[in-house]
Amino acid sequence: MSIWKQNFSLDTLNQTSKNTLVEHLQIEYTDFDDQSITGRMPVCQLTHQPLGMLHGGASVVLAETLGSVAANFCVSEDHFCVGLDINANHVRAMRSGFVYGTAKPLHLGVSTQIWQIDIVDDKSRLVCTSRLTIAVKKNKRKQS
Repeated sequence: MSIWKQNFSLDTLNQTSKNTLVEHLQIEYTDFDDQSITGRMPVCQLTHQPLGMLHGGASVVLAETLGSVAANFCVSEDHFCVGLDINANHVRAMRSGFVYGTAKPLHLGVSTQIWQIDIVDDKSRLVCTSRLTIAVKKNKRKQS
């Protein structure tokens, strides 16, 4: 059974990145199924810290991007989701290539969601694991 309450495609997801930090870091959505969204990010000069390794903050950007976008497709169009808290454990250094993140829900509640985002290298070795807590808010209609 699918968790998604709105229809989307990879093209739709990738179009939402235009003129954002997501586009600047060259993050792209690569796959989704009934329970998760996956994306990738290059490990290069755009995402390195001064020692030439993947910056932990870049991993957090990938994690929050995947979790936040996924969260917003799990609610009806009269709601929206924003991040409340994120944590990350960085377990493997990366100097080049790509990292791949997959966001899966741990809790999909009425007012909060919790997402687990695991980031791996091309050999499926864990690079970072992150947990994102989301607030679910109701859209306020503009009154004329």
